Amino acid sequence: MALSNRERVGKAIDLLKQGLGPFVEREFKNVYNDQVHAQVVRLMGQDRLLADRPISQWDAAALLRILWEAWNDVFRQTLGPAERTLVRELQDVRNKWAHQQPFSSDDAYRALDSTGRLLAAVSAPEAQEAERFKMELLRIRFDEQMRNERRRMAGTPIEGQVPNNLKPWREVVTPHEDVASGRYQQAEFAADLWQVHVGEGTDEYKNPVEFFRRTYLTESLKRLLVGAVQRLSGQGGDPVVQLQTNFGGGKTHSMLALYHLVSGTAPGELVGIDGVLAEAGVSRLPTARRVVLVGNKISPGNPVRKSDGTVVRTLWGELAWQLGGKKAFERVRADDERATSPGDALRELFNEYGPCLVLIDEWVAYARQLHDQSDLPAGSFETQFTFAQALTESAKLAKNCLLVVSLPASDTAGLPYMQAEDVEVGGQRGREALDRLRNVIGRVESSWRPASAEEGFEIVRRRLFKPLTDNSQFVARDIAARAFYDFYRTQPQEFPPECRDAEYEKRLRAAYPIHPEVFDRLYTDWSTLVKFQRTRGVLRLMAAVIHSFWEQGDRNPLILPCNIPIDDSRVQFELTRYLSDNWVPIIERDVDGPSSLPLRLDSEVTNLGKFAACRRVARALYLGSAPTSTAANRGLEDRRIRLGCVIPGEAPAVFGDALRRLAAAATYLYQDGPRYWYSTQPTVTKLAEDRAELLKRDPEKVVQELEKRLRADLRKAGDFARVHPLPRSGQDVPDDLDARLVVLGIDHPYSREPNNLAETEAKAILASRGSAPRIYANTLVFLAADKTRLQDLDEAIRRYLAWESIIAEQTILDLSPHQVKQAEMQQRAVDSVVNARLPETYQWLLVPTQQNPQAAVEWQAIRLTGQDTLAGRSSKRLKNDELLVMSFAASRLRMELDRVPLWRGDHVAIKQLIDDFARYLYLPRLKEPSVLLQAIRNGLGLLTWEQDSFAFADEYDELSGRYRGLQFGRQVNGIETNAKALLVKPEAARRQLELSVWLHR
Repeated sequence: MALSNRERVGKAIDLLKQGLGPFVEREFKNVYNDQVHAQVVRLMGQDRLLADRPISQWDAAALLRILWEAWNDVFRQTLGPAERTLVRELQDVRNKWAHQQPFSSDDAYRALDSTGRLLAAVSAPEAQEAERFKMELLRIRFDEQMRNERRRMAGTPIEGQVPNNLKPWREVVTPHEDVASGRYQQAEFAADLWQVHVGEGTDEYKNPVEFFRRTYLTESLKRLLVGAVQRLSGQGGDPVVQLQTNFGGGKTHSMLALYHLVSGTAPGELVGIDGVLAEAGVSRLPTARRVVLVGNKISPGNPVRKSDGTVVRTLWGELAWQLGGKKAFERVRADDERATSPGDALRELFNEYGPCLVLIDEWVAYARQLHDQSDLPAGSFETQFTFAQALTESAKLAKNCLLVVSLPASDTAGLPYMQAEDVEVGGQRGREALDRLRNVIGRVESSWRPASAEEGFEIVRRRLFKPLTDNSQFVARDIAARAFYDFYRTQPQEFPPECRDAEYEKRLRAAYPIHPEVFDRLYTDWSTLVKFQRTRGVLRLMAAVIHSFWEQGDRNPLILPCNIPIDDSRVQFELTRYLSDNWVPIIERDVDGPSSLPLRLDSEVTNLGKFAACRRVARALYLGSAPTSTAANRGLEDRRIRLGCVIPGEAPAVFGDALRRLAAAATYLYQDGPRYWYSTQPTVTKLAEDRAELLKRDPEKVVQELEKRLRADLRKAGDFARVHPLPRSGQDVPDDLDARLVVLGIDHPYSREPNNLAETEAKAILASRGSAPRIYANTLVFLAADKTRLQDLDEAIRRYLAWESIIAEQTILDLSPHQVKQAEMQQRAVDSVVNARLPETYQWLLVPTQQNPQAAVEWQAIRLTGQDTLAGRSSKRLKNDELLVMSFAASRLRMELDRVPLWRGDHVAIKQLIDDFARYLYLPRLKEPSVLLQAIRNGLGLLTWEQDSFAFADEYDELSGRYRGLQFGRQVNGIETNAKALLVKPEAARRQLELSVWLHR
C-alpha cells in the first residue's frame, strides 16, 4: 500500500532521530567532556525526562532543539549557516507533523530533501534512506503529472480526431528512461559517484557503456582522460589532479568518466575512447583498482564493519580496504586504530596494488567534522592534513597511481565576506579545511572551458536525439505528425495551402521533433544573410534552442517557431549575431523579454495569457520576418504565423486576437494587409510614445485631463449629501451638518508611510476651514490616490493625450488611412485604460475615528475595490463598515445618550444633539440630521420608551422646574420645526408624571 505524504514525513523524522543522535552526543562530549549532563540540564532543564536520558536516545524534536540552542557553543565549528537553516526548517516540519497537519507533495519532498541534506552534512548513513524516500516520491509525482497530461490532451475540444497518446517530443527522442517516462528531472539527482561505486543508480550513470554513449567528450574532459590513461599506463601524466569547479560545475561527471574508463570494459564498447587511446599513445586501456572516498557518505565518528569483518575507522583505512581488502588493510591497521597518518605505507600500497585510481570527493565536508583533539575514530583535524600530505606525496612517488581530488571553487582569498555564503564549504571549520587541503594538495592546472557550438550540438544529439530504434518511438512520432496534419487539413482557411498536401505529413515525420516551419524559416529566410552559414548557422542555433528546452523541461509535442526561446541570452545571441546591433533593443521591447510588450499583454488579458499567445505570436513573427525586413516581399502572412504558433487542440482565433493586439500596440511591428513584419524603423506607435514622453515636461495638461475625468465621475455622489472634489485648502470645504466626501488632489497621494501627504492634508482640512477652526468634524471622510498607482494613471493619461494630438494633426503628419485608423483604435483603447485606472488609483478612504471622548483621534485607511463610481464605492464601503449610518435605531440613540453621556442634566436639546453628532468623532457618523430626527420619532412611538428610548418636551420651565408639552409612548409631529424641543430622561418624565397624579388626588 502506498504511503501518504504524512507517513513519509514521519519516516523522515525517525531517520533524523537515528542519524542525529550519535552526532549530537559526540559533539557535546567533545566540547564539554564530563560536563555534558550539566549543560544538558541547563538547556533542557524544563524537560527532566530528557535531561536524565542519553542524548542518543532523544527524539527528533529534542535533538533539533538542542542543535538550535547550542549552535554557537557546540555546532558552529562543524556545520555552516546552510545547515542551521535546515535545523530551523525541520523544527517547523516536525511541529506541523506532530499537530496532524496535512502535507502536500511539495511539502513532503522539501521535508525529505532537507532531512537528507542535514543527515549528509553529519555523514549519517541514514541520509541514503532519506534519499530513497525522496526519489520514490519524485517518481510518484512525475507519474501523476503524466497521467494528468494525458487526460488533458485526451479531452481537448478540437475539430477532427486528435490521438489520445500525442506525447511531448522529449519523451520520444530521448534515450534515457527517466525522460521517456516523463521523469526526466530525476536525472538531475542521479549523477552520484558513491551510488555508482556501491552499484546503485540508473544505467545512464552506473553502466560504463551507457555512460559514454550519452557523454560527449569535450576538449577539457578528453585531456583529463588522456592524462589518466598515460599515468595509469606508466607513460607520464600528472599523478595528482585537483578538480576545482563551482557548485554543480561537472566535477562528479568527470570523476564518473575516470571511474568507468578503468573499469575493465573493452575500449571498443566505450564511445569516443579509441580517440583517447590514440592521443595518449597507448594501445590498450589500463584496468585499475578504483578507490572512491566521498566525504559526506563516510562518518568520522562511526566505524564501519565491512563484509569480511574488518572494522574501518579512518579514510586511510577505507582507502586501504578498497585497494586490497583485509590484506591491504592490515598494512595500516595500527594507524587506523590509533588514528595516526600511515605515512609511507600508502606508497607501498599503491605500488603493490597498482595501477590504482583514487577519487576523493566532498573532502571538506568530512574534514570539517573532525575535532582538534583525537577523540574521534577518524582522528583529529590536524591529522587529516598530515594524511593529505602523505597521500599526495605517495601518489607522486608511486609508479602508476592517479589521485583525483575535487574541492569547491569558493574564493577564500581576498573576499572574506563571501565565505559564509558558500553552501559547499559550511562553517568556519569548513573554510579552514578548504584552505588547508588546497595548500597541502597543491594546484594542478586543468583547463575547463564551455563547449564550442559544434560540440554543443553533438552533446545535444547524443543526449536527446539518439536515432529512433524502438517501434513505440516510431509510432509516437507518426501519431504526432498525423495529428498536426489532420489539424491543418480540417481547417484549411487558417493555414497555408501546402499544409493540406499529403507531402506535408511526410515532412512532419522527417523533421521530427522540429516542425518543418522552423527549417523553412532558417534555410529560406536566414540563409539569405551573408554571414549566416546554412549548416553551421542552423546547428549553432538549434543547439542553443535544444539546450534551453532541456533546462526548462519543454513539454510541447513539436518544436515550433513560437517555442524558440528568444528570451534566452544564448538563443538571442544566435538570432542577432547576423543582424545589425539595433535588433537587440527591439527584441527586448516588442518580441520577448521580462519587460516586453507581448509579456505585458499576456499578463493583462487572461484568455491570451493562459496560452502565452502574444509571446508565441511575437516569436514566430520575429523568426520569419527579421532577416527579410529590408526585402521587397517582406513579412509573413497571418496564416503562416498561425502555422508557427498553433498546436492541435488550440483555437487559431486566440492567436489571431493576439496578432491584432500586437499590431495595435507594438512600436516596430508593421502590417500591410495580411502580411506582418518587424522592422528597425518605428511605426506611428513610436510617435505616440515620444509625444507621451514629452508630456512629462507639461504636467499641467495631464492634471487638467485628470481633473476633468474626476469631476465627471464625482457628479454621482453615491450616498453622500455632497462631494467636494479636489479642494485647494480647507476653505473650499464648508462646515455643515451633513456627511460629505472630500476627494484630495494628486498632489496629496496616500502611502503606508506615517504622516504621508494625504493624511497630512486631511488633518489640515479637518482641523480648520480657512482661518476658522472646523466645528463639524464628524461629517467628513476623505478619498486619496495611491502613490504607487499614480504613475500608471499618469502614463495612461499621457498616452491618451498623445494619441488625441496625433488624430488632431493627422493632416499635418500626412498619416495614411491605415495609420489614422490605428491611431483612433489606440485612442479608444487607451481611453478605456484611463477609465479603468482611475478607480484603481483613487482607492484609499481616510476616515477619522475616536474611541471615546478622552482618546486621541485615529485615522483609518480603507482600501476600496469594485467597479462603481468613486463616491458610490466609498459610501458603500463606509455603510458596510458602519462608518456612515443611513438609518439609526432609537435604542442605539438611547445607548449613545447614556454611554457618553450626551444628557445635559435630565434632558438634552434636540438641536444640541444634532450638533453633537456632527461635531464629535466618537459618535456614529450620520448621513444627515434627518437620520437623527427619524430615530427620535421612532423612539417616541415605542411602548417600551422607559427602557429603550426617551420622552419628549416642548421646553423646560426653569421657574416651575417642569417640562411643558411632555409626551412619550406615541408619535410626535413637528419635531424638526421646534427649536426648543428636548429629549427627556425616562426617569425624569416618570417623576413629573407621578407628581402630577399626586397633586390631582
